[in-house]
Amino acid sequence: MLLKEAESEKTAKRKLEHIEIVLTKPVEGPATTWFEYVFLPHRALPVVDPERVSVNVSFLGKEISVPLMIAGITGGAPGTEAINKSLAEAACRFKIALGLGSQRAALESRDLAYTYRVVRDVCTEIPIVGNLGISELIRYGPTVVYSLTSIVEVDAIAIHLNYFQEIVQPEGLAGLSRGLEVLSEAVEISPVPIIVKEVGFGISKEFATELYSSGVRYIDVAGCGGTNWALVELYRAISSNNVVKQYIADGIKDVGIPTAVSIVEVRSVSKDITIIGSGGIRSPYDAVKAIRLGANLVGLARPILVAYSKNQLNEFLEGFIVGMKSILASLGARNLDDVRQSPVVVVGLLRDWITSRGLQLT
Repeated sequence: MLLKEAESEKTAKRKLEHIEIVLTKPVEGPATTWFEYVFLPHRALPVVDPERVSVNVSFLGKEISVPLMIAGITGGAPGTEAINKSLAEAACRFKIALGLGSQRAALESRDLAYTYRVVRDVCTEIPIVGNLGISELIRYGPTVVYSLTSIVEVDAIAIHLNYFQEIVQPEGLAGLSRGLEVLSEAVEISPVPIIVKEVGFGISKEFATELYSSGVRYIDVAGCGGTNWALVELYRAISSNNVVKQYIADGIKDVGIPTAVSIVEVRSVSKDITIIGSGGIRSPYDAVKAIRLGANLVGLARPILVAYSKNQLNEFLEGFIVGMKSILASLGARNLDDVRQSPVVVVGLLRDWITSRGLQLT
């Protein structure tokens, strides 16, 4: 029991450190998303008004008004329930999907379950996605999915793959080689869909093929170009004076598949995969580009946390959604199907990557 309490306290402390670092330190890059190599030729005089653009989409059996998800941010430490409550209120107001931060802390101590459960207390209408790291899935076994759904009534569970973060993290766990086997078992028995999610390093078509063969039909690419969790852990290594981890973080901070690339890679595997395009989505234009490249919806995390910290969350989301609709209108798109058929120009490194990999844009 004391061991469990010690673990939950360490986990809670780490979660608070992550929030502080993401809000105060330069943790993005050095790689970019490669959305800068994507251009969408627009009409200077649109033929449709933004307010008449329909961007609603079905996700996890529920209708959302915008193809947008607040990606998993936090929970599991006293005080984080206030963040999750605000996120849930905003998600409910705009009728968009919401992800939870890793629920590991609630598995270690059910006393912390309220920091997650608050989101469902706030809103029953929107899709809510639970969250657990692959290392915890291996540790607890595939049946842990039942515990996760009992903590919060979720519509899906994201299993996040954070290999490079684990490598740098002082508390990082080894033994991830059994991950795909355990993940496959979890997919088979889970009462809700499993979403496989990266955390900022992207997913290749080869690995997406393995996931698809294992029964996975939801993938959050979370490519590089946004928050870099090797850098986040670098700052924690500096604080703890762990020089070896600092060198490791500095040596792998460039690793990853840019988000724009990862979307194309995963989409090349199957049209049946629901792709969440996340990782460095920083503007409505990024979001529309992600959808044009093959994403079904997009995910945001750090911009949401920053807006929350400024007490501007609703304003940020409203501006983001209006921006998306305005860009779709400029493309002559009345809905998401239209934008997927709109002209796209891909140049530079992204074009070279697509050619060298024998990929095609849908």
